[in-house]
Amino acid sequence: MAVEIPAIIKPSRLRARGGLLGECLAEFLGTFVLISFGCGVVAMAVAALPGSGRAATPTTIFLASGDWLLITWGWAFAVVFGVYVGGGVSGAHLNPAVTLAMAVRRGFSWAKVLPFWFSQVVGALTGAALVYLVYHQAIHAYDAVSPAPKVNGHTNATFSIFATFPAPYFHGGIWGPLIDQIVGTAFLLMLIAAVIDMRNQAVKANLGPLVVGFVVAAIGMSYGANAGYAINPARDFGPRLFTYAAGWNSLAFPGSVSGSFSAYWWIPIVGPLVGGVLGILVYDLFIGDVLLVRAELQELPEPGRTRPVVETDEE
Repeated sequence: MAVEIPAIIKPSRLRARGGLLGECLAEFLGTFVLISFGCGVVAMAVAALPGSGRAATPTTIFLASGDWLLITWGWAFAVVFGVYVGGGVSGAHLNPAVTLAMAVRRGFSWAKVLPFWFSQVVGALTGAALVYLVYHQAIHAYDAVSPAPKVNGHTNATFSIFATFPAPYFHGGIWGPLIDQIVGTAFLLMLIAAVIDMRNQAVKANLGPLVVGFVVAAIGMSYGANAGYAINPARDFGPRLFTYAAGWNSLAFPGSVSGSFSAYWWIPIVGPLVGGVLGILVYDLFIGDVLLVRAELQELPEPGRTRPVVETDEE
C-alpha cells in the first residue's frame, strides 16, 4: 500500500532543491554513506577488532586472505547503499571519475561536473569525520601500542583506514601505482557502462546498485593490494583532507612515508580520472558501437555471422 510521505520542509522552500542543488545534496549524502561504511569496515579490520580483543594481539591485522575479503565486501556494500540513497535524484555517481566519464561519453552536463565533484569530496570528508568520531578510541589505542614508525603519534596503518598508499614492492615509484589506479578504474567504468546500458543485457528490477557493488568487490579482490584500490578521487582525497587536519600530517599530505614513498596524494586522483574515461571509451569502442550499428540496422545477425544478411529485390 502506497503511503504519502509529507515533506519535512515546506514545499515552497524546496523549489531550489528540484534542480542542481538537490542533485548535489544527493551526491553529498550518497558519498557520505559510501565513506561511512567503507572506511568504517577498514576501521573495524585495522583498529577495532584487534583493540577489542577479537584478534590475536592488539596490533594483529590481515593474518589471512579472509581479512581482506572483509574489507572488499564491506566496500561493496558501501557502494550498494550509497547508490541506493542518491540514485533516484542524481544518478549516484559518488565518484569524480564516474562524473567525468559520463560527461565525456554519456551527455552529462559539463556545467554540473565541478558542483558534483565538490559535493562528492565534501561528502567523503564528512563520512571520514564520522568514522573517526566513532572509532577514535580504537585508532588511538592501536597507534599507542604499535611499534611502527609514527608521525605525530599516528601510524600509516591507522592512516590506511581513511586513505590509500602504495605497496612497498613499488619502492617509491609512481608508475606502478598510477597504472594500477588507471586499470582498476577503467574496469569500474567499463562494467558500470555495461550494467546500465539498456541496449545490452542491462540489470533490471532496480538491482543495478547491487551489481555495481559486486563490481567494486571484484576489483578489490583482483586489483586491491597494489595501492588500496581507491578508484575514486573523492573517496581518497576527502578522507585525506580530514586526516591531515586530524594530525596525520605528512602521511596525508604530501602522502609520504620515509624510505617507502613520497608525494603520493595525487596518484589516486589523476589515475582514476584517466582510467574512468579510458574504461568507458573501451566499452563504447568494443561494445557500444556494435550495439549502435545493430540498432540502426534494426536486425541482429544470425549466430556465427559477422554482419546481417542484406536482401535485395531483383527483377
